[in-house]
Amino acid sequence: MLTAILFGLAASSALVIGAVIGSLWDPPREVTGVLLAFASGALISALAFELFDEAYQLGGAVRSGLALLAGAAAFVIADTWLDRRVTGTSGPEQSEVARTGAAKSAGGAQRTVGFALLAAVTLDGVPENLALGVSLVDDASLALLVAIFASNLPEALVGAVAMRAGGQHVRTVVGTWLICAALLAAAVVAGRVLADPMSDETLSIALGFAGGAVLASLADTLMPEAFERGKPFTAFACAAGFFLSFVLAA
Repeated sequence: MLTAILFGLAASSALVIGAVIGSLWDPPREVTGVLLAFASGALISALAFELFDEAYQLGGAVRSGLALLAGAAAFVIADTWLDRRVTGTSGPEQSEVARTGAAKSAGGAQRTVGFALLAAVTLDGVPENLALGVSLVDDASLALLVAIFASNLPEALVGAVAMRAGGQHVRTVVGTWLICAALLAAAVVAGRVLADPMSDETLSIALGFAGGAVLASLADTLMPEAFERGKPFTAFACAAGFFLSFVLAA
């Protein structure tokens, strides 16, 4: 249990670090794009060689594959609902709102973008951190921990910049992201507790479902945003993240 607590704190600390940096500094778009691309590559590697590989070994192709698709479907449904609730749009239109929000002078628009990113990070982070907790049943997943840390940092940074530009006080921005970090740290512990009594077949479903949700968040959020912000260095950063995560998983 101590390992789950430490892993939860380590993964979620990136949100606080990113919020503090974003509250004090407005980084170039290319920097956050490269960081998001690096995180995308790291998550892809961790998913392929640790998370879903474990699900496949425990439950076989059919069980783990159906769980993967179910997790992706759950994320898409929840994300679409959240987009419509927060911005009144979904899919590419919502991404455009997030991309153009930093260029708008209206404080309300900036604040909306910041809180939309906060909500998106929470939605992405819950399955990621639950998966991290579940993965601790057999062994500590260092590769997944690094991948989650790498994705949390730039997302919190961008969100904090938007919230600060929308008129939020620095203490309010950091405090809000601190609450989010505490929630996601608790998700790691919850994943570890829930997975402990599971059979191999049930654990396969849990790992596959979490992996599908994380993969959907990559395709829907992280990678499109990385491409928009970080080109032409996106591919190199993604490859570097993949390689580092692969080495840690080997």
